[in-house]
Amino acid sequence: MSGLRRVVIAGSGHGGVELAAALRQRGFEGAVTIVGDEPFLPYQRPPLSKEFLKKPDDTGLPLKGEAFYAEKDIALRLGIRAESIDRANRELVLAGGERLAYDHLALATGARNRIPPIPGLEHRSMLELRTLADARGLNAKLGELRHVTVIGGGFIGLEVAALLRARDIAVDVIEATPRLMGRVLSRQMSAHFRFFHEGLGTRLHFETLVRGIQRSKHGHEVALSSGETLETSALLVAAGVVPNTELAAEAGLAVDNGIVTSDRLLTSDPAISAFGDCAIYPNAFTGGLARLESVQNAVDQGKHIAARLTGEDAPYRAAPWFWSNQGTQRLQIAGIATGDEEVVTRGDPGSGKFSLFLYRGEQLVAVESINSAADHMVARRLFDRGLSVPKVMAADLAADLKSLL
Repeated sequence: MSGLRRVVIAGSGHGGVELAAALRQRGFEGAVTIVGDEPFLPYQRPPLSKEFLKKPDDTGLPLKGEAFYAEKDIALRLGIRAESIDRANRELVLAGGERLAYDHLALATGARNRIPPIPGLEHRSMLELRTLADARGLNAKLGELRHVTVIGGGFIGLEVAALLRARDIAVDVIEATPRLMGRVLSRQMSAHFRFFHEGLGTRLHFETLVRGIQRSKHGHEVALSSGETLETSALLVAAGVVPNTELAAEAGLAVDNGIVTSDRLLTSDPAISAFGDCAIYPNAFTGGLARLESVQNAVDQGKHIAARLTGEDAPYRAAPWFWSNQGTQRLQIAGIATGDEEVVTRGDPGSGKFSLFLYRGEQLVAVESINSAADHMVARRLFDRGLSVPKVMAADLAADLKSLL
């Protein structure tokens, strides 16, 4: 892109750092600035609900060391909020009034936890897990917890639930829908995780809402829509996320469950891109608009924007993939399913290592793997090349799926 001398990135997560690093890797010599409202050096988020809760050690969290940013001449403006966008003058306005001029602005503003409107749910009585500060707060309280009520049966809630059970802390998970991780998993895989978590001693409540919370002598009383009342030490809210679109909306950019972008990840202003958890884009694998909440999506999209800004213009078509560690179960997902697919099982679920191949007609659309990294990696390569797997071959453990490549 001719005349591009200043790139400003609003967001210091995985995607923002990847975009900055990729620009330098591709030879961009102009100014690159990352703005982030957290005061910490940009860090990895996935370990916060995994390794960090087992052993709180910050040393391995930073995505890059301070020396990297100095060496690559990437300016960090951390602990300061991006307040508004002056599109007419192409300036990002920071809290306090400072203005950062840009030729191109990339919005990687991420998402925040959705807080259900529950009577009695107060911030001081609530645990969250999205930021490093959240993780530190949860760690500080682990020693005093006897029972935790987890609101939400998604990835984060279940990852934390498994870690709490490993510490012999009682857990009740409250899920509004009929099954765990129902938005992203097949019914068969949801059932597998129900069996697994119940085996850990976690109590699961389906099609249940929290009606209200009251303080009690030993913590809190949680009133459920089923009529049951739980006595709990703390509540962990893990009921999904809300994309941070306010900055874009106030600047007049198109917003609809995310900052709306083209298949190039451009917003309605050609001088502004958006990507990661905050952006909704035309997804080649769903056939419509999608907003994906995953580290790899943010990283892949950051690389794509860097390529576009340095002269490679093409639609974004990377195959989506996700993962979650829940106790002994390492779940990896490649592709996207809707829940109505035909399921072919590869391997024995009772062995603790298997995959579910999900088909729409004869076309493979997703693969869900438990402790089977080889199946997952092959599936990603197949999706990247637009290839499928015959159902009979998917079901045969002796069949070499790599031969299809």
